[in-house]
Amino acid sequence: MPSLRVLSHAFRAWRRNLRWLKHEPETPYLADLLSGAPLCLHVGASDGRHSYVMTQVAPAARVYALEPSAFSFQVLRATLAMHRIGRQVTAIHTAVADRPGQQILVTPKKLSGRMGRAYAYVSEAPPDGAVRPDLEDSGRELEPTAVVTLDAFCRERGIERVDFIRMDIEGAEQKALEGAAGVLDRDRPHVLLEIHPAMLAARFGGSAEAVVDLFTRRGYRMFAVNGHRLEEAWAVCDDAPWKDYFFIHPRRRAELPDGVFKARMAA
Repeated sequence: MPSLRVLSHAFRAWRRNLRWLKHEPETPYLADLLSGAPLCLHVGASDGRHSYVMTQVAPAARVYALEPSAFSFQVLRATLAMHRIGRQVTAIHTAVADRPGQQILVTPKKLSGRMGRAYAYVSEAPPDGAVRPDLEDSGRELEPTAVVTLDAFCRERGIERVDFIRMDIEGAEQKALEGAAGVLDRDRPHVLLEIHPAMLAARFGGSAEAVVDLFTRRGYRMFAVNGHRLEEAWAVCDDAPWKDYFFIHPRRRAELPDGVFKARMAA
């Protein structure tokens, strides 16, 4: 039985979803990406907000929601149960990287004393000094977590086609995408990715430019929501600590629902 704290967090997520509150500005655009019965991977699923939206815009969607935090994983499962979408969305307690094994989930403690679960990230070792370069903290919580690659995950589960990937993993995106190279090459899935330039450089030895290159050398086009408009982008915005970007491959244009992405991809 989930604890009262877990149920409280899940109830808050459930209520926000029903009222369409606290959703990122990119979320409404999922209706222009998904239709039919897409196979979706939600990496860094947290409380399942994007998983819920996927099932609403594509009621026949099949979603795998991967979350490394033990607490957030319990919240995720409770939220899915409250929405009665547990048969569509399979919750998996794991992190994602470029190779399988065990790592540490590092969760900063905010100056208020509350845990900054939205800022947690995986690491091979505890960080020295500040937990993150973009956040002041008063400590950290360390939690062991299993790690998989998306290529191996799909292979082991017999997933023969991936249509959409939502990934928000606080700087680990380059390593996770390197571990999904086979899926990207095989399926050219749509991707909604939160890119963290400072975390990529400070904690993962990567760069935002390398993440973008990973897609562009495969022929993907990149889009971002600026204000209330979806615009094509060619580089990561350098005046924000993180930002979401859509990566869409021309090969998948014919399968897109009628909407803004299909129109943009025709240009």
